[in-house]
Amino acid sequence: MNRHFWIPLACAALCVLIVVPWVALAAGGEGGFDGVVGSIESRYHQHAMRIPLMGLASVVAGAATHGGVDGVQVAEFEHFSAPVDGEELNRLVEEKLGQGWERMIRETGRHGGEQTLIFSHPEGKRMGLFILDLNGTELDVVQVSVDPDRLNETILKYKHHDGGEDSSD
Repeated sequence: MNRHFWIPLACAALCVLIVVPWVALAAGGEGGFDGVVGSIESRYHQHAMRIPLMGLASVVAGAATHGGVDGVQVAEFEHFSAPVDGEELNRLVEEKLGQGWERMIRETGRHGGEQTLIFSHPEGKRMGLFILDLNGTELDVVQVSVDPDRLNETILKYKHHDGGEDSSD
């Protein structure tokens, strides 16, 4: 085959390699962690502060726990003064997280000023955790992926070092 055939084919392949991930990222931005944070910002007219260098902190956490913790994402709403309906907040989080996430904990304070939601999502041998905690005027949103076995190994390693009861090795 001649070169006139390969040049358009290579251009088409390059476009697909660039456009498909871009479209997937754009579509994925509507849900998950970013979707929840964006919806809270929009619904409650508040602005989230993203923790600077969180990607680096996530890498450090992964290294320190030998892969036990990974993919850490954090958003913090300071001075969160909007009244919160617990049912509405729960629905918002469930809708934006999407399928596969299951609520494990929902705790609501008597007057609605405290809200805690914890969701989990199986990721093979790992587990995704999504935590939303409203305490007075501070709302924290955290998502993390954990490997329970690796995380437990790390915890046990430090338990042995502090002279805990299991240090009879």
